[in-house]
Amino acid sequence: MSKLSDTIKALINASHAAPGYTPASAAVQPVLTRFASDAAQKKVGLPVWVTLSTAVSATLNCPEAMTQIFHLANSSPSTEPRTPVQNAELIREVGLKCISFNGIPRSINTLGAFRGSLPPEVVSGLSTTPTRELTPENLTVRKRDGLALWDSVYIGFERKLLDKLAQSHPDLPVHILNGHYSNLLSNPRGVTPPGGPGNKVGRVLTSLVAIACLRAQTGVGPQVVSHIFGLRKAYGNGDAHAEGEEPVEGGAWLATEEGNIWILENIDKLVGVIGGGEGTTFAPGLRSKL
Repeated sequence: MSKLSDTIKALINASHAAPGYTPASAAVQPVLTRFASDAAQKKVGLPVWVTLSTAVSATLNCPEAMTQIFHLANSSPSTEPRTPVQNAELIREVGLKCISFNGIPRSINTLGAFRGSLPPEVVSGLSTTPTRELTPENLTVRKRDGLALWDSVYIGFERKLLDKLAQSHPDLPVHILNGHYSNLLSNPRGVTPPGGPGNKVGRVLTSLVAIACLRAQTGVGPQVVSHIFGLRKAYGNGDAHAEGEEPVEGGAWLATEEGNIWILENIDKLVGVIGGGEGTTFAPGLRSKL
């Protein structure tokens, strides 16, 4: 196989194409610390602010911020005692679910860099067993659970929306349901989450992943609206308390008007500080060469 020329390499790595990670400036840590402190004052649990801030960091391609979130989580009080391995696993699970909203490349890069930043004793404790492998035995259940999650998020419009998506491309709803809601966003039955009980990115936290990713991207307001409503429906229809779900401290408040505002405003603060005041890094287009 032929090698890339120096010209091609230079074009790929040109500064105006922003080919690398987004660095975390010194201003990121104080904003994360205030976010965690404010969450505690509002009796919003550690998994919530870790989930939101991790999803923003992954969307903005900033693994350094994910590492700061990890260390902050380790030093922050929590209702239930947590280990560094649990916090690392929570961040990894959120980063994985970001694939459904950000695409694969940023999750590959940020999760890899995040793992590389962890202490050896934490890395040695991380799970190496996949939990989402599809088999002939679990395929029907996984498809059913994915459809149930879709219905939970979009109840009232769930079938009409699938029909509308199929008009855009007949395989669009097929891929969304089978590739994302069934095999990634819903959780395998009977499987202990990485990091153990209390670490599941379940119905509520998954809605927070969606809101944080989509808000940080910009340009997808209709989808932000859908998942804000999806969060509210998790409590309005009781799905937040369904069998297999774990309680989310402060979750019911997050599903209120005041809670929604708090979520969006804190996402914006994180985007502002990680993006250096220039907004999102998700899809700004090629920058000026000048």
